[in-house]
Amino acid sequence: MLITGGTGSLGKALVKQLLGPYGVRRLVILSRDELKQFELQHQYPGEPRLRFFIGDIRDRSRLLRAFHNVDYVIHAAALKQVDTAEYNPFEFVETNVRGSQNVIEAAIDAGVKRVVALSTDKASSPINLYGATKLAADRMFIAGNHYASAYDTRFSVVRYGNVSGSRGSIVPKWQEMASRGEPLPITDHRMTRFWITLPQAVEFVLDSFDLMTGGELYVPRIPSIRIVDLAAAIAPGAELVEIGIRPGEKLHEEMIALDDARRTYRTGDRMVVAPHLSGWGWAPPADAVSIDPEQSYQSHTNDRFLTVEEIQDLLDLQPVR
Repeated sequence: MLITGGTGSLGKALVKQLLGPYGVRRLVILSRDELKQFELQHQYPGEPRLRFFIGDIRDRSRLLRAFHNVDYVIHAAALKQVDTAEYNPFEFVETNVRGSQNVIEAAIDAGVKRVVALSTDKASSPINLYGATKLAADRMFIAGNHYASAYDTRFSVVRYGNVSGSRGSIVPKWQEMASRGEPLPITDHRMTRFWITLPQAVEFVLDSFDLMTGGELYVPRIPSIRIVDLAAAIAPGAELVEIGIRPGEKLHEEMIALDDARRTYRTGDRMVVAPHLSGWGWAPPADAVSIDPEQSYQSHTNDRFLTVEEIQDLLDLQPVR
């Protein structure tokens, strides 16, 4: 197995699970940052199954070399900062769109069996450039099954929202501010978000390899949180200062757009968005049930919200008082 961009929070959690319970024979990490690779390598000293490739998904020839004798690929590499994308749109297109094309083509040419590409809630009804590049990538990976229809390679996409405890999470920042007795900045008191833990995200991604036939866009059925409840879980009674929504930020998250609802099924722990076209022979799972075609999947209309106590338990938080 190979993970592109495998030195981030999710990548590290995947490495731990794949080398542990899953017992993979060979795990390759492909990324650009040699320091992060060095640090990850030192977490597994002498581990013969773990290999590292310095490389960029913009370089198709490097991908072809890295994909040699690889059966499964998790594509996690991307540029992800919303604000940065608005100032550097060409770079985001090169990595998130053209880089995705390189992954698709290299996977087919190298004979990779299955590829799961990681998406984001921001790709659903995108309002910023980052989300637009990820939506384009999602569609490309689904359409990649057309290009691979005469081969063994199949592509699917996994889309989820905030991962608690991931790099860049607001939780440690708020904890630090609360410990100093400072008020917590909050964008909007009405804001809601989907919430998934790092172990849940890892299991969801890995389970998708067993379930996929190619062309699915998987979305986990997960609870929502109110941003004020997250603040209360971290620092009960702390003063909250509303600073307003940042450019390109949504008040509520969306993972399935209204126009996609008519092609969406519910099965087990997930939603499955069917491909627009499926000339390679896609069919919904046998136990799949169509969802309400007039209802998008948004965090504020979700049927389950975590309580303050549940948030504390999930994050193993000791409230700052």
